[in-house]
Amino acid sequence: MTKLSNLRPAKGAVKRRKRLGVGSSSGKGGTCGKGHKGQNSRSGGGVPTWFEGGQIPMIRTMPKRGFTNIFRVPNQIINVRDLLRFEAGSTVDLVVLVKAGLAHAKGGPVKLLAKGELDRALTLKIDAASEAARKKVEAAGGTVELVKG
Repeated sequence: MTKLSNLRPAKGAVKRRKRLGVGSSSGKGGTCGKGHKGQNSRSGGGVPTWFEGGQIPMIRTMPKRGFTNIFRVPNQIINVRDLLRFEAGSTVDLVVLVKAGLAHAKGGPVKLLAKGELDRALTLKIDAASEAARKKVEAAGGTVELVKG
């Protein structure tokens, strides 16, 4: 009878690890399967995956375009439809959005976009909003206050 105390893997499911350098009769003694001399036989030896045998690597032949701005701060995007979880008349700011799981406290500025519809008046205190999103909030009777956070 099979019990937790005598469970074993199926026959052939577990393979013994290859033991290198344990004598000539093992079949992997001496050079441990790395052959004689050369770059690949050395400790830490071998070439990087992108190495192409001395030929100019393809990545270096490709043209480079533009640059990456290391000072860019991405916006945290909130859509109008995401605001439906808040009760009418409430004030929505970064703290409330973090508690609701819609934003991260240190994730950068929060921007409101216009995807979806809103049917309740809310006071929003956020970093940025698109013009269409602002119109939807104001059409529902709410306000959008831009804060510098």
